[in-house]
Amino acid sequence: MFQLFRKNSSRKKKQPKLADLDGNPLKEGDIVESLRYELGKCRILLSEEGYIYESLDSGKRVSWAKMIDATTENQKVRKIES
Repeated sequence: MFQLFRKNSSRKKKQPKLADLDGNPLKEGDIVESLRYELGKCRILLSEEGYIYESLDSGKRVSWAKMIDATTENQKVRKIES
């Protein structure tokens, strides 16, 4: 009839992809250079809350959600090629 209680799949938010500022795909264990929060070189880890960036210098941890660039929806990091 009115379909008031039907689930609307178009309202689901699409999760941003895990990619650096240049569009290179990122995965757990990658080493990146953080462009936010003065983390320096970081390693991507997977925790119960999701992906986190752990600074190799200070040990500080930051959630991947805080590193999203609003314009490109990529992460504010650059992948370090080794």
